[in-house]
Amino acid sequence: MIATLKRWKRKQDFNPDILGMIINPFYIARRTLYKGIRAYAGSITGKVLDVGCGRKPYRELFHCDTYIGMDIEQSGHSHVNEQIDVFYDGNIFPFEDKSFDNILTNQVFEHVFNPEQFMSEISRVVKPNGHLLITVPFVWDEHEQPYDFARYSSFGLTSILKRHGFEIVSYTKSANNFSVIAQLTVLFFYKKLYSRKYFYYNTAMIVLLLSPITIAGVILSKILPNSIDLYLDNIVLARKTK
Repeated sequence: MIATLKRWKRKQDFNPDILGMIINPFYIARRTLYKGIRAYAGSITGKVLDVGCGRKPYRELFHCDTYIGMDIEQSGHSHVNEQIDVFYDGNIFPFEDKSFDNILTNQVFEHVFNPEQFMSEISRVVKPNGHLLITVPFVWDEHEQPYDFARYSSFGLTSILKRHGFEIVSYTKSANNFSVIAQLTVLFFYKKLYSRKYFYYNTAMIVLLLSPITIAGVILSKILPNSIDLYLDNIVLARKTK
């Protein structure tokens, strides 16, 4: 029973269902990110490197021959219960040139203080015509402090990808509607009101105060117009051309 509840909780963290609107204060961000990654997952096959893999929360989406998770040892969060296969030093990926068919890096690039070096390494270890699936926040609070260094617009991210030999195959701006306002409002109150000591207080706060904002945001996002320049995350599928 406990193991089943833990699996259910992990699912709600990264792939929340309708109940997630009530219990997950990050429902909008996590649900739209999951859907965006799922839409491009079919291009990530063969031998795959997940850069900044953590718990490998999206592993189930990828039907590949080999899936290797790599992370950096020093980060803004604990690696307890994470599924890391290889650590790297923050500069050089410990792999030969053209080692991977495709690469995934999810919500990692904003934590990279040497983005040009990071992209050079991705470009080096992926094969020609291989794909890179990258997700990066555009509007979000500072997190995993002090290892939070940047936010990327669609123009900035496109520019750095092109400089390192990638062309854009497809681009999604997640939560590019009223739901972005709802998610940021929930985030603000959650960080102000959350207590590390009181589980029942936190649960009541999320269910009674925050979930109505989430639900209203989801409903109104279906009615109100979309935005082309206010959104939560960049979700990009790019192809290595040179």
